[in-house]
Amino acid sequence: MSPQATPDERYHLITRRLQEVLGGEAIKALLVQGKTPKCYWDIHAFLDNMKAPLELVRHRTKYYKFVLLAVFESLGIPTSKLTFVEGSSYQLTKEYNLDNYRLCATVTEHDAKKAGAEVVKQVESPLLSGLLYPGLQALDEQYLDVDFQFGGVDQRKIFTFAELYLPRLGYAKRAHLMNAMVPGLAGGKMSSSDPDSKMTFSTLPTPCAEGNVEDNGLLAFVEAVLIPISQLRLERAAHGTAGANQEEQKSFALEGSPAGTVFSVSRDDKFGGPMHFSNYSALREAFEKREVHPKDLKGAVADALVNLLAPIRRRFEESKEWQDVTELAYPSPMPEKKKKKARVYHPPPPGKGRDANAATVVPATQVDGTPPASNAAETGAASTN
Repeated sequence: MSPQATPDERYHLITRRLQEVLGGEAIKALLVQGKTPKCYWDIHAFLDNMKAPLELVRHRTKYYKFVLLAVFESLGIPTSKLTFVEGSSYQLTKEYNLDNYRLCATVTEHDAKKAGAEVVKQVESPLLSGLLYPGLQALDEQYLDVDFQFGGVDQRKIFTFAELYLPRLGYAKRAHLMNAMVPGLAGGKMSSSDPDSKMTFSTLPTPCAEGNVEDNGLLAFVEAVLIPISQLRLERAAHGTAGANQEEQKSFALEGSPAGTVFSVSRDDKFGGPMHFSNYSALREAFEKREVHPKDLKGAVADALVNLLAPIRRRFEESKEWQDVTELAYPSPMPEKKKKKARVYHPPPPGKGRDANAATVVPATQVDGTPPASNAAETGAASTN
């Protein structure tokens, strides 16, 4: 953006494509004063139903730093003003804990549970940590001294919780900016606990029914991620601000596509040749009319992802430290050793088993009732002693 941009232009850049903005006037006021608003983007891990132990959280904190820096750089986003802050650097202080106690003495159990309902995993026997989660995230706004917090719309209840309770502690109410939620690739909510719904940097499950536009995670990903990035790159190219590495800043359009194309789908000539789209609505309509086959859409998305992830993968391959951290943050699951089943001996019933046919010898008794000679000798010897 041009340094001469007006406050309204800067506000539009900050909030465009968002689903909802709470407290936008506070951000506008800062922009009018010529200030740069400070944003907080939360990555909580440990308290959310113990999804990851503390040691793993430490490694993943380093992993996320590598990933986010590489992602921002690949998108051409300046990172000179980006700061990573570990929560433990201030959450263990006397002041923070005192405010946490004050908050706990103010918040009702109902409000705490309601605030985390969309974010904290709901289980039959929830942990107390799930109730603390919203309050700690609210306090973070104060201790990080930010002007607004950014997150998905699933965080809305936590955001309104912060707007209600921070002023009760004597702190300022912050603004909150929310992105729409990207559906899982199989439809429905994308969740880290459902491997079939999420997209990682290493896998891409792609269920995609022909003609289905209502519950199509792949189309939703094109709309929410690929086309906005393509539009951003076209804008930069038009203004001559694409940066030195222009190869990384190409839009997701095929060579020779019409001007303004943000997304192309390659097809064999016998099926009509490639298709070019200047907006998402046109792509959605073509898919609904079955003019774009799921196989062709998957191929186009895969090509776009290869383009998008290539610089990130290159940075990963060039960084031994990043590779080592990845192994620690996401260790390969250890194969379970098969336990040998303990053998329990059950004696066979009488007359059964391997000795069932063996002759049984029972000492005989003489006609007069006295034992046999050998037994008599043993008996006599015993009586002599």
